[in-house]
Amino acid sequence: MGSADPLAIRVPVGEGSDRWASRATPRRVLLVVHNVTSAGRLLDVLPLFHDDFRVQLLATSTESSAFQGGIRELFAELGLPVLPWEQALATPVDLAVSASFGGQLDRLHGRLAVLSHGVGYTKKLVATEAGGREPTFGLSPEWLLANGEPFVDGLVLSHPEQLERLRRVCPEAEEAAVLAGDPCFDRLLAGRSYRERFRRALGVRRGQRLVVLNSTWNPEGFFGNGGDHDVLPSLLPRLAAELPADDYRLAAVLHPNIWYGHGPGQIRVWLDRARRSGLTLIDPVHAWRQALLAADVVVGDFGAVSYYAAALGIPVLLASATQDRLDPAAPLATFVREAPRLDPHGPPRDQLEELLAWHRPLAGPAEFASSAPGASAALLRRLFYGLMDLPEPAAPALLEPLPLPPYDPPRRTAPLNVRTRVHGTEVRIERTTGHPYDADGETHLAVHEDTRDPGDLALADVIVREGRPDDPRLGGPEEWSAEVLDRHPHCALAVYVSGPDRCTVRDRDHGVFQLKAGPGADADPAAYASSLHAWLAGGRTVPPGGTTLRVHTAGGVHPVAVVPASAGVGSAAEGGRDGSGAESPSPG
Repeated sequence: MGSADPLAIRVPVGEGSDRWASRATPRRVLLVVHNVTSAGRLLDVLPLFHDDFRVQLLATSTESSAFQGGIRELFAELGLPVLPWEQALATPVDLAVSASFGGQLDRLHGRLAVLSHGVGYTKKLVATEAGGREPTFGLSPEWLLANGEPFVDGLVLSHPEQLERLRRVCPEAEEAAVLAGDPCFDRLLAGRSYRERFRRALGVRRGQRLVVLNSTWNPEGFFGNGGDHDVLPSLLPRLAAELPADDYRLAAVLHPNIWYGHGPGQIRVWLDRARRSGLTLIDPVHAWRQALLAADVVVGDFGAVSYYAAALGIPVLLASATQDRLDPAAPLATFVREAPRLDPHGPPRDQLEELLAWHRPLAGPAEFASSAPGASAALLRRLFYGLMDLPEPAAPALLEPLPLPPYDPPRRTAPLNVRTRVHGTEVRIERTTGHPYDADGETHLAVHEDTRDPGDLALADVIVREGRPDDPRLGGPEEWSAEVLDRHPHCALAVYVSGPDRCTVRDRDHGVFQLKAGPGADADPAAYASSLHAWLAGGRTVPPGGTTLRVHTAGGVHPVAVVPASAGVGSAAEGGRDGSGAESPSPG
């Protein structure tokens, strides 16, 4: 490809590049991207070339995958020189690294290393030249041979069981096989100690259980509608109705081929009601591992994420257990046969609680995820530099730690049905976006001011919003709350949440109060406000020095100081009395 081609790059490779490049590098490494899914594994190993001035990194896309969405954005984020595929095929490199097959990899001019972008090689996929048969993707002659000869110089396997399968189906490629562990799994292992940070980033509070819904791509996956049951559309509203908002936190990790195949905007449209009920959509490239480490339970399918979860000891419930797509000899297929199943017609809360109570990790996933846990960086760098015939850098080979995701607490704008039971200053509360069939206690309706249906506000007993105390658009907590009660005559309590542990409330009959979590408390301030509403509805009043309510939710007790706005937060502990004149229990 010549310089006349408008797509060809000219620096640091291309016609006349020596004239324009500031540094001459003895080695070139080409990262070969098929789609965003496979690119994720290339991002895992990118740090193995850090700080080496002898290596020029390049990138290209084969354009052979049906899933092209997101690649351009990923390349922009990488900031590496991007070669059009035809230029990449014509450009000599010392090493090409791919995490998938397809796109005429055998035509590349340089040594080729191929990694799996999942948990080894597990899925069947029809190859064009396979005559309709379904070989195991990446582990069969159809993918590993060109003109009857192997063209991969380093076929990275994560466990000897893959080598055994390779010997059976394609012995010609055995010489290229290298056992080098799994860098994705190693990053997960290294990130386990930061589990609590990842949970806090997702707004998971003490006592809450994080349920991660996960789906691989294709019609038989949890998100697909080509299996025996189209589970997701009916399951999502039931999860919202039956899982108390303060006891459970929901997040979804969708395969990048779903995310970019249908489009992130379309996914948000399909899951709009679930998102307004508190479901968080997780970045499928940069944050899915952090969400997995934060999870208490995964509801998934036959994809790699479910297997990684099981390998980490996280309870997994399969919503889709189709095995038609799997190599029956792969450990993933064994896991799918043995893992517990979700009953799509049974109560989800009962099934999740039973799974959590009786969970015993399966031995297979932890054993077969990697034969060299924690060692992939050293093994892979040795392979890459050996293929380049270049001495390794003196510094240790290390992978990047998983980054701490942005703070992303749930934002529920769907109306919440609140059930409470009050005894003295003890308030038990449960909030859901539906009506559980076995609910008991006094009820009221709490509605976010940004609810989709303005008619909800006319019925609300409690109206909530979040904001900075000095937000000029809202006029501050006291001005906003007065405006809300004036605008909505049925509303009894307006709640302005100004922080993760505090809120300002205005009660129609009792005035303005400041609520602040006491020692050991960690629940949604809107739940504290609903607890106060229920407490006041029983004819009680807050004394001038304030009081302390003990809010029971998420399996714990959360002391909350309630003081009139004219007093200071902290007066409740000093006053020590509730509205009936009885001594208030000390916070904690």
